[in-house]
Amino acid sequence: MSIKEARFLLPVFIILLMLMFILPFYSFPGYSLLSHTTSHLGAQNAPNAGIMNLTFIILGLACAGESFLHLKRYPLNQILLIIFGVGLFMVGIFHHAPDIGNDNCSIMEDNLHSIFASLVGISFTLFAFSAVFIEKNNLRRIIALVVAIMAIILSLLMFRVADYMGMWQRIMFIAAFSWLIFFLEGIRSSNKPVIKSSEV
Repeated sequence: MSIKEARFLLPVFIILLMLMFILPFYSFPGYSLLSHTTSHLGAQNAPNAGIMNLTFIILGLACAGESFLHLKRYPLNQILLIIFGVGLFMVGIFHHAPDIGNDNCSIMEDNLHSIFASLVGISFTLFAFSAVFIEKNNLRRIIALVVAIMAIILSLLMFRVADYMGMWQRIMFIAAFSWLIFFLEGIRSSNKPVIKSSEV
């Protein structure tokens, strides 16, 4: 199997899925799946935070790698997905303030985490909107548009209905990465050379 046929994002997404629902039981006391985000799992001084942050880093590298491999024909989409990957990478480098024990945390690091987390959300939404213009059929265009709108709505809900921030974020992650894998599979297929019957 050539490197262009490798699926970098899928295995990392499976790991992310497991961590989103298992790691909370090994994080700080009082962690709630409903109200705490994955960033809280990787927060400063949080138990086992390194596991979550390493996953963010690898996830970012996987997204950037897939972009370099499969989106060369679409420079704008490629740049947006690379920015998305870089944002995820930096979210793993700069960590959220802890939900408890804030006395020993770096406010600057928390602010940088927030900036890169916002970059992740904005770049993904723009990427999904831009995908509408390169998808090959109307159904795939509609799905990309729905995902982009869903990302906006769920982001707003995270701030407007903050008691369920963790739930909104998990729904967004599942929807976003599931669609991204689906989208990349379509691009991967369209990039394959067409074999004419006369060449067989």
